[in-house]
Amino acid sequence: MKEINSIGIVKSKIFKCTDPIKLSCGMTLDNFELIYETYGKLNKNKDNAVLVCHALTGNQHVAGRHKKTDKHPGWWDSLVGPGKPLNTNKFFVIGINNLGGNEGSTGPKSINPKTKKVWGSSFPIITVEDWVKTQKTLINYLGIQKLSSVMVAASEECKL
Repeated sequence: MKEINSIGIVKSKIFKCTDPIKLSCGMTLDNFELIYETYGKLNKNKDNAVLVCHALTGNQHVAGRHKKTDKHPGWWDSLVGPGKPLNTNKFFVIGINNLGGNEGSTGPKSINPKTKKVWGSSFPIITVEDWVKTQKTLINYLGIQKLSSVMVAASEECKL
C-alpha cells in the first residue's frame, strides 16, 4: 500500500568521526559513529537544512520505510515528505540517532576500542550537550553552516 506523498524507501548512513570528543562527564571518546538519514536535497546555498531531534527512545528513522515489507514507516512520516509540513521539495531534513543510542550510533552496545569488549554499563554518561556537539560535528561534515530550523520531539511528560 503506497502512502500519500511518501518518502518511499530510505537508507541510513553512518558518519564516522575520528576526532576525539571530550564529554560533559569528563571522559573522552577517541572516535564515534552516528547513524543518520536525510530526506530531500540540500540546496546550493546549503541553508534549507532542518534537524529533527528524536525523543529519548527514538532513532534516526524519521520518515519512509527501510524496505517495502516494513510494518510501520518512520516516526514522523505524516510530517515529512513532498507537500507535507516538512516539505522535502523545499527542505533537507536530517534525522540522527544520538550518541549513546541503541540503533547504530556509538553507545553501550558498541565495542570499547580499549578493552575490545562491549561497553555495556561502563559507557560514559551522555548529556544533551554531548548530543549537540556530535550533531554539530555531523552537520559541519555535511557542509552546513547554519540550520534553517531544529525540531524536537518531546514526550507528554516533558512539559516546559
